[in-house]
Amino acid sequence: MTAPVFLVLGAGAWGTALATVLADRGRPVALWGRDAAALRELGARHENARYLPGIRLPASLQIVEHLSDTPSACAIAVLATPCQTTRGIARALRAAVPGLRGLVCAAKGLELATGLLVHEVVREEFGPGVDLALLSGPNFAREVAEGRPAAVTIAASSAEFGASLLAGFHTARFRPYLTDDLAGVAVGGSVKNALAIAAGIADGLGLGANSRAALITRGLAEIARLGVALGARPETFMGLSGLGDLVLTCTDDQSRNRRFGLALGRGTSVSAAEAGIGLVEGAATAPAVAALAARLDVAMPIVEQVALVLAGTTTPAAAVEALMAREPGAEDRTWRR
Repeated sequence: MTAPVFLVLGAGAWGTALATVLADRGRPVALWGRDAAALRELGARHENARYLPGIRLPASLQIVEHLSDTPSACAIAVLATPCQTTRGIARALRAAVPGLRGLVCAAKGLELATGLLVHEVVREEFGPGVDLALLSGPNFAREVAEGRPAAVTIAASSAEFGASLLAGFHTARFRPYLTDDLAGVAVGGSVKNALAIAAGIADGLGLGANSRAALITRGLAEIARLGVALGARPETFMGLSGLGDLVLTCTDDQSRNRRFGLALGRGTSVSAAEAGIGLVEGAATAPAVAALAARLDVAMPIVEQVALVLAGTTTPAAAVEALMAREPGAEDRTWRR
């Protein structure tokens, strides 16, 4: 068998799903995770019993227990680990696999310590010598792994690298679209988790469909304002990595962020909700986004109220009252405070 070209880092639901996409046509792909015992079980059973039970994984999927054992032909790494672990894993990857020519970031969020977007973290660790891309869109891992039709945006630092990723990820059931707007794709994927918490809170309070639709729409304006302030193009936020991902995460209970917000709206404490759901990226992202918006003087009132709820400074009901009490204005003030 030809050695793998892609190395996927992260054997959770999303990393495993992306590995199945890459292996769809029988291409050899390597998968690494931090839990060596779980990896061995995954390789033996051809199933990720913890995160994707019942889904048979491709026979061509290879398991790498140690990054130093990565086959030399692996030229592109896909980072599908949680955002807050990105810097450490990128650093270890650079040391263990020096021959990489490209990296794809599939995590969403901001690094808490620096406020940097995930691709900016990777660029700091690897420098300008490698191609960089982001993969983001309205996707739940299980549906992708099951082979249900899905689409995604890939933002690439070069046209050549983007073309190679389109060829690698495109299957009969997984359709990628290409852009060069890394900032726009990163912001859309990061902020939507905080807004999904807000949507969950609204539904947990029983505010109804009108409130949910208004929140999603105004949330999209907040994403766009921040993105434009960071150099993104406005039209990016009307695509899969913006509007598409936002709608999916705010409206379907497969979203951990939405379920977390539902619990808060129904009166569950932050700590109890996190304990019951597990990793909730938006819980870390919301305060980081609120702080970034304040530094840039960008109005993000919904995200700000979510951050206050998470900090225990306000209650879900009081947050709604604060948003509704804001001074009314023109809707076309999308890009201004």
